[in-house]
Amino acid sequence: MKISVVIVSYNARYYLEQCLHSVEAALRNLDGEIIVVDNDSPEKPIGFIRDKFPKVHFIESKINLGFAKANNLGVEKAKGEYVLILNPDTLIPENLFEEILPFADAHEKMGALGVRLIDANGNFHPESKRNIPTLQNTFGKLFGTLISKKNSKGYYKTEVGEFEIAPAEILVGAFMLMRREVYREVGGFDPQYFMYGEDIDLSYTLELKGYTNYYFGGISVIHYKGESTRKDGKYLKIFFGAMEIFIGKYYKEKPFQYFLFQTGLKLRYQWAKLNGAFKPEDKRKRAEVKSISPEGIQSVSDIKDSSKEILLDGQVFSHKDLLEIISKHSKPGRQFFIRPKNMEVVIGDGGVREDFT
Repeated sequence: MKISVVIVSYNARYYLEQCLHSVEAALRNLDGEIIVVDNDSPEKPIGFIRDKFPKVHFIESKINLGFAKANNLGVEKAKGEYVLILNPDTLIPENLFEEILPFADAHEKMGALGVRLIDANGNFHPESKRNIPTLQNTFGKLFGTLISKKNSKGYYKTEVGEFEIAPAEILVGAFMLMRREVYREVGGFDPQYFMYGEDIDLSYTLELKGYTNYYFGGISVIHYKGESTRKDGKYLKIFFGAMEIFIGKYYKEKPFQYFLFQTGLKLRYQWAKLNGAFKPEDKRKRAEVKSISPEGIQSVSDIKDSSKEILLDGQVFSHKDLLEIISKHSKPGRQFFIRPKNMEVVIGDGGVREDFT
């Protein structure tokens, strides 16, 4: 078997369904499998979608294992030469594997491979390619928004263009392709992490083991980013806790740097609490989404410069077309919404709703 796609899901029913449709389409000419690990989602999404995907192997955990352990569980069941770690709130093009697998086959010392991730409106996610965390660039990332955005440039790999193909030390866990034997050789994701930080750790571990991680900017994938996670105080603690695990693992033998890292994290944590970061779901934003009437289009020529809200129909456009349209026609203030094929919902930046009709 060539590839196993492992998806860890938590309360992401409609995103997961859209994602699975896109993965099945991308695997149409490949010997591959899809493994979904549900992390004890309260909404029990597997019961709603299992019959729609009879070829998908579903694993329902009785507890929330967290991202790292759940992915490791999925990879344990995998049979493919390659494994793709994929978030449920993603949309991939039909030609994905035709593009990235030949590249992977040609690079024997490849650790992991990531792609160009964009949000629902076509904006590039800079975390798609990052540098190894250092004291300087981590402080730039933690405090850059408080001082100057220029300070955080060293954290992201800005020296590599978003459409380039080049080595990039740190990739993002929403999309990571690697050989299954390499994943197992390095131990997969460190189970110390519950959520956040495990992708940085695994990327860094691969580099330390002599492998090279690559950023493949020739392929774009939508990552709605955060739709499958809550952003309340509990997860604020998990995020900074993950960062403490990382610095403890790699900087504890450097006492001065370790002290500075810890101090910086504690200060940033307190600042985030004071500013209400990771509050419950933004109800105001949801209300905005429900109040608009997006313009449905049947072809790219229907998009006008003045178009602000655009509804793309999955019955008309392929996943590849959807991604190309959103990527190429992205502009400030413009929102895209997708009505996935064979689904009675509309998905966009503000979430999921049954329809605009």
